[in-house]
Amino acid sequence: METSEPIISIRNLSKSYANVHALQDISFDITKGSVLGLLGPNGAGKTTLVNILTTLLKPDQGTAIISGFDVVKNSSAVRSRIGLAGQFAAIDENLTGRENLELAGTLYHLKRNVVKERAQKLLEEFSLTEAADRQAKTYSGGMRRRLDVAASLIGEPEILFLDEPTTGLDPSSRNELWKIIEALVKKGTTVLLTTQYLEEADRLADRIIIINEGKIVAEGTPKDLKSRLGTSVLEVHMPDRQKIEPLARLLQEFNPITSEASDFVSVPITAGSRMLLEVIKKVEAAGIELADIELRRPSLDEVFITLTKKP
Repeated sequence: METSEPIISIRNLSKSYANVHALQDISFDITKGSVLGLLGPNGAGKTTLVNILTTLLKPDQGTAIISGFDVVKNSSAVRSRIGLAGQFAAIDENLTGRENLELAGTLYHLKRNVVKERAQKLLEEFSLTEAADRQAKTYSGGMRRRLDVAASLIGEPEILFLDEPTTGLDPSSRNELWKIIEALVKKGTTVLLTTQYLEEADRLADRIIIINEGKIVAEGTPKDLKSRLGTSVLEVHMPDRQKIEPLARLLQEFNPITSEASDFVSVPITAGSRMLLEVIKKVEAAGIELADIELRRPSLDEVFITLTKKP
C-alpha cells in the first residue's frame, strides 16, 4: 500500500522547557501507507514530538503538516484525520468494551448508526466480541490495549500514532497487537510508532528514526542501520556478569557494546577476519576464561546502544 507521497512533513521543529531542549531542529517526512519507527532513550523527545503532531502541544519553532494541514493553524482538521493510542490504555474501566468504542465515536461527532456499525466491526476485528458487553475493568492487559487501539480507529483515521503501545504486555499479547498493526498498514493506514522494544521496530517499521537529546542521530531502514556496525558482530559471553566490564575495557579499541541485561560483550567486526583474529588473540593473551563466543549479524539493539550512548 505504500506510495511515494508524504502524508506527514516536518520541518525545523523545536520545543524547549525552560533550559531543556526537548526537540532541536527536527525535520523528516513520513510516506503515506508506511510505518515509521521512532526510537530513543527515555527523555529523548519522542513523546514531545508525538504530542506536537497530535495537536496536544505547540512547537516553539518549525512546522508540521499532516495530510495537508498545519498542526497549529488547522488543528481541528488534523484531529479529524488522526488516531492516538498511548502507553496507557485511555479507556473507562466502568464502561463495557462496546460502550467505550461508542463513546469514542460520539467524540468524533459521528452519527449514531455509524458509531454502532463501526463499534461492532472493530469488536470483531480486534477479537473482542465475546467480551463486548463486559466492563473493561474485567479485561486482561492485552484486551485493554486492543480496545484502546480499536477506540483510536473509530474515526477511521488516515494516520495512527502509537506511543509505546505494547509496554507491559506479555509476548503473546504483544504479538497479537503486532498482527493487528500489520493488518491496518496493509489497508493503507500510515503509522508512527514509538517503542522501547527494538524487536518491535525491526518487525514493523519500514523506516526508523533514532533521536537522542532532542536531535535526530540516525535514520534509515532497519537493514541500513544495522549495516552501520559492519557486516557481523562477535558476541563474547562470560561465565560471570561481573567480568563484563573488565572485558569491555580490555577491548576498548574495538568499540565494544555492552548492555546491563546481558552476559556478553558485542564487538562490531568492521575489518573482516583480521579484526576477528585480533579480538580473539587479545582475549587469549589476557588469560580470560570465556563461556562462549559466536559470530552473527548485528542487531537493532546494538545500533541503538551505539548511537545513543554518552561519550
